[in-house]
Amino acid sequence: MTLPVVLMVGEKPSIARAVAMYAAPEGMEVVTRDSTVSRSLPVHEFEGSFAGTRVLFRVTAVIGHVYSLDFDPQFQSWDATPPRDLFSVATVTKKRANPKSRVCKHLQAEAKGAAAVVLWLDCDREGENICFEVLDNVRDRLVPHKAFASRTVFRARFSAVTRSEVARAMSSLVEPNPDEAAAVDARQELDLRIGVAFTRFQTRHLTAKYGNLPSELISYGPCQTPTLNFVVARRDAINAFQPETYWQLMPRFSPPGGGALISLDWTRGRVFDAAVVQAYAAALDGATAALCTSVSRKRKKKPRPIALNTVGLLKVCSAGLGIGPKAAMAVAERLYIDGYISYPRTETTAYPPGFELHALLEEQRRSRVWGGYVTSLLRSGLAPSRAGVDAGDHPPIVPMRAASEDELVGDAWRVYDYVARHFIATVSPDCVVEHQTAAFSIAAPSGETELFHVKGLIVIDEGFCALLPHLMPAGKALPPLSPETEYTLTDIVVRSGETSPPGLLSESELISLMERHSIGTDASCPTHINNIVERGYAKVVAGRRLEPTTLGIVLIHSYYKIDPELVLPTVRSSVESQLDLVASGVADKDAVVAHCIAAFAAKFDFFVDSVSLMDSLFEANYAPVADAGKSLSRCGKCKYVMRLMYRPSRLHCPRCNETYSLPNNGIIKLFQEKTCPLDGFELVLYSLGKKGARYLVCPACYTNRPFEPPTFADGMSCDSCQAAGCGYAGIHFSVGPCSAAGVRAVADDDSPGCPGTLMLEPMSAPVWKLHCTGCNVIVTLPDCAHDVKVLTGDDPCGGCGANLFAIEFHKDKLPLPGLARLNGCIFCDELLAPGTRVVRGKTKHQMFKRGRGRGRGRRKRGKLDHLLRH
Repeated sequence: MTLPVVLMVGEKPSIARAVAMYAAPEGMEVVTRDSTVSRSLPVHEFEGSFAGTRVLFRVTAVIGHVYSLDFDPQFQSWDATPPRDLFSVATVTKKRANPKSRVCKHLQAEAKGAAAVVLWLDCDREGENICFEVLDNVRDRLVPHKAFASRTVFRARFSAVTRSEVARAMSSLVEPNPDEAAAVDARQELDLRIGVAFTRFQTRHLTAKYGNLPSELISYGPCQTPTLNFVVARRDAINAFQPETYWQLMPRFSPPGGGALISLDWTRGRVFDAAVVQAYAAALDGATAALCTSVSRKRKKKPRPIALNTVGLLKVCSAGLGIGPKAAMAVAERLYIDGYISYPRTETTAYPPGFELHALLEEQRRSRVWGGYVTSLLRSGLAPSRAGVDAGDHPPIVPMRAASEDELVGDAWRVYDYVARHFIATVSPDCVVEHQTAAFSIAAPSGETELFHVKGLIVIDEGFCALLPHLMPAGKALPPLSPETEYTLTDIVVRSGETSPPGLLSESELISLMERHSIGTDASCPTHINNIVERGYAKVVAGRRLEPTTLGIVLIHSYYKIDPELVLPTVRSSVESQLDLVASGVADKDAVVAHCIAAFAAKFDFFVDSVSLMDSLFEANYAPVADAGKSLSRCGKCKYVMRLMYRPSRLHCPRCNETYSLPNNGIIKLFQEKTCPLDGFELVLYSLGKKGARYLVCPACYTNRPFEPPTFADGMSCDSCQAAGCGYAGIHFSVGPCSAAGVRAVADDDSPGCPGTLMLEPMSAPVWKLHCTGCNVIVTLPDCAHDVKVLTGDDPCGGCGANLFAIEFHKDKLPLPGLARLNGCIFCDELLAPGTRVVRGKTKHQMFKRGRGRGRGRRKRGKLDHLLRH
């Protein structure tokens, strides 16, 4: 009898493997096989019991989000869609996030005929959202079994990948939460619409006016920009700081028994008037002794730390370990997946009732580093902190199993070491210190007295600081001092100093500010910080502090001049609060999205009307486009020489005051002063180097397409030109669809393969080659070819569908004696095919670069996995 199948889906293949190993009954073999659809998503199977029924468990995974949100293709063109329309276009679609992995097809295949599904996605809002993405692919393929026919969808709630935690989750399965998933959908749509609209407008506006911008994309992000604002605000505070000189009186005397001089602190503290200090110093001139009036000692406890959450871990990693937030999160996730620590994304800083503290500590007794300390702690009794907040998401971050530096190396060990030490510290005794204060008075010859004091500190009981020595209170014990005793003064000096500005904002401080103002989440915080660095708005300097760049400063100051709410954290905090209401089921997702979009659309309109205020700041820091770049090619309208600028690549005509876009990330040169017959502009040659494609571009056609090729999101090169009267138009050099030519296999389940076309490069002689307009495939022709022509008007090859070639051979490289010319297919002809080579180029053809479609600097990887030899 065939057993009913229960499908279990994890967020990553490593999670699926661990769940399978821990969920399988003791002694039961777990069989691992390849997916029938995706090589990157293995499947683990074992028999067990589910709802009192013998079943076959089938465990597999996705790779994070199954879908990503984007605009429909007709709205991805920067030229065709005004940015303002992005607030109102109704067609925002979800597309496959990992098309090469064929996740959707994989889920559908493995779910076919299954009786139920158990969702093992991460237990946060993002994981909840992925649950429903998985269900979109598997729900219709489930076949309910009579043993549990009333329910086919189950959600596992777990905080660590260990045997005990997996068993506990399996015994208390729940249902996925649609409200939390809806909150993620709302956030994704808001960030997409707002971010892309502002980014497209300001990028087009600024790059058209300024020629030496350091970035081709000037992005705005609802979380990114307030994050940058904190960094710039600190730099502004430093620049505005005016140092002040202060003075202090500092008497000194030798302690009983000798030793270093004891310096007394003036009770009046710092005085900012030099004349006043000199008057006091003059009054005390001639004083010879300081009278100790009292000595006090008071014991205080330095409380043990609260339990560790994500923000706390990120702050310590940055400030104490020198590991940036993004890198720290990646290390923590790896430790979680490997079962060393609990789930690292949590806001909770208090252990829930019944938390297995003793079991976790027993595991740490095996540690060679702190095992002895833990044994003593268990013997003397635990003292868990009662402080902290239970945010209701996940338990705090704790070590799940003992590890050593032999198992974990580098940052993995350093992060684990801190997590373990912090956990043990939270159940250790407080640190006990004794604060000492000795008060003194010095009598002036005139009879007036001035008061002074000196402080000391003694550590009575290290407590938890034995594990976290960097938290040990610093100080020195006072020497023996007796009240009502006079001590002979050595001197009384006037010490001066200057107030100092605050330092640059550290990553740790930035994380605290983001948490306080609800900018992003504990999971997204590292991404936002990383974004402002990667996009050139700030840089990380010594001590992991953040220094804003000129571009970052000018952007933030511009927003303040136009609309401060574009950068202030209060607006994003309000949005996050509304998303919380969606997640809790109090507010409707569509209503929240509509409200927020309406508010930002109004801000966008005001921003566009007031953009001249931004220009006033950019003009002071960046050169006008007419003065930047180098002379290259002539304008087709006025015949004046245009100037070439990069980042982004563009040509500007100073006489017409018009700017023309060009492909980015390549080398651009004038092409033999040849002109486009459609508009008279000189053609330029775009090259990706010796290992990449080369193709011709008319600046005017690239910016304003005279034709509408359906597969191009932005720009049109000569490859896609349909003008029969132009000798460089692509219709004369088209070999055929890349996949039809036998160059590559089908790339994913619902795509016919590469969407591009193989094109002959007419300027590639004497080493003739083809490039694909949709991927990085380069095809080199046999080296015996001397002159090459594509027979676009003839019938294509009957074998592969490619256009035939008319090839004239080198006189000294004839493939057969007397054969000087040949018409044939370079992929199929028995004389040509052996000399034809298919290789990977430097990068993808720029015509299919969709990074600017969304407008936030993202780059899609091309589907380039499988190349067929022919």
